[in-house]
Amino acid sequence: MEQSFIPSKVAVLGHPKLPDALSESKTIADFISAKGIQSKHGSLNDEKLRKQVHSGEFDLVIAVGGDGTMLRASHLCAPHNIPVLGLNKGRLGFLMQVFEGGWEAMVNQLLEGNGWIEHRMMLSAELSRSGEVLGSWYALNDAVVSRSHILRPIHVEATVDGQYLTRYVCDGLIASTATGSTAYALASGGPILPPELRNILLIPIAPHLSVDRAIVLSEGASVSMRVLSDNTVMSIDGQMPHNLAEDDIVFVRRCPFNAMFLRFGDPGYFYRNLTAHMSQNTFNNLPR
Repeated sequence: MEQSFIPSKVAVLGHPKLPDALSESKTIADFISAKGIQSKHGSLNDEKLRKQVHSGEFDLVIAVGGDGTMLRASHLCAPHNIPVLGLNKGRLGFLMQVFEGGWEAMVNQLLEGNGWIEHRMMLSAELSRSGEVLGSWYALNDAVVSRSHILRPIHVEATVDGQYLTRYVCDGLIASTATGSTAYALASGGPILPPELRNILLIPIAPHLSVDRAIVLSEGASVSMRVLSDNTVMSIDGQMPHNLAEDDIVFVRRCPFNAMFLRFGDPGYFYRNLTAHMSQNTFNNLPR
């Protein structure tokens, strides 16, 4: 846990397709400005505001939306060491700090210096074909190699730190962070890791007659996923997939920078909130 953090210039960015998020972004920015802190508001897709984030004009971004908004805000801010405070307008909100109706009290806490910065590991994923790097991406949750539209298993060879691990026959293979362990990895039967861990988690999706257990790699380890079949795609943090060819390699390792989340209270929040989050798809959503 770090020392208290008080921002001097804040960007409040809302989910571009949620009108409530955009209107609330303006309300929050106006509230912060009235407290004597410079602030701007707009859509997370606003190119002018994004350029200002890239140039270091803000020292805090408040993301208004759901977990997907928090992921996109982290992609934007992490390379520039800018912390993100999440205000939940979505359904689950695993990554969020502030829930609907509670932002005013949290902003007051922030301006009193009661916030602290949490660092979370991100992944770097690099796609290579015939020895040529075709692209690289950053992920907060996961990098996934999976089958495409044809409903048959794919074959993926996994190598850890240059050493052969196994060949998977499955619907896909997830390389996840501890943050991502409560996302797709959890839905695929993986364990929940505390967010401060800096390990890569490997989870096969619907494995068929192959290794069917999640594997937690040692801290600092890297993994290569070599595609051994067609009908295969790669997705980073659930974004639009990239088509893969046979013998393509997706190389995943720890990112050189971290996602930074603004938090309030003590670091034990994760365990206190876990049960509440896990019950949201059960009793709360039963038909009435």
